[in-house]
Amino acid sequence: MEDRDEEVTYRFYTKTDNVLRDVLDERQRQYEKWGEQNHKNGTGPGQLNRLAQTDLIDVFSGPPSAKMVPCCSAEHGKRLCDAATNNGKLTWGHILFEEVCEAFEESDPVKLRAELVQVAAVAVAWIEAIDRARSVK
Repeated sequence: MEDRDEEVTYRFYTKTDNVLRDVLDERQRQYEKWGEQNHKNGTGPGQLNRLAQTDLIDVFSGPPSAKMVPCCSAEHGKRLCDAATNNGKLTWGHILFEEVCEAFEESDPVKLRAELVQVAAVAVAWIEAIDRARSVK
């Protein structure tokens, strides 16, 4: 029985290692593109509601009714991120929200997997930033 448990554990870790290697590769690509990122978290009580209720006029540069898009569409996530960047208010919450929105729009398993690797890599980058901020204090 013990050999069987070790075999199952080995297979589990091998699959997990493969996924984590993909996340690490994505983190490397992110680092090469953006460098070290240090944003505010954009979290706390009610913060997700505030993110979802971002002023649509600021985000869409026009009357809300003229340019409405679904709340968790990839386009909405990108517009929120772009608006926050342009206003100097980009947070990790914006970045992760954009990546999650992109993942929710995918139905092709290969593309969905790629998006989820990006979601995981952004989460890792955010954790790294939290750890850097804690080490400074």
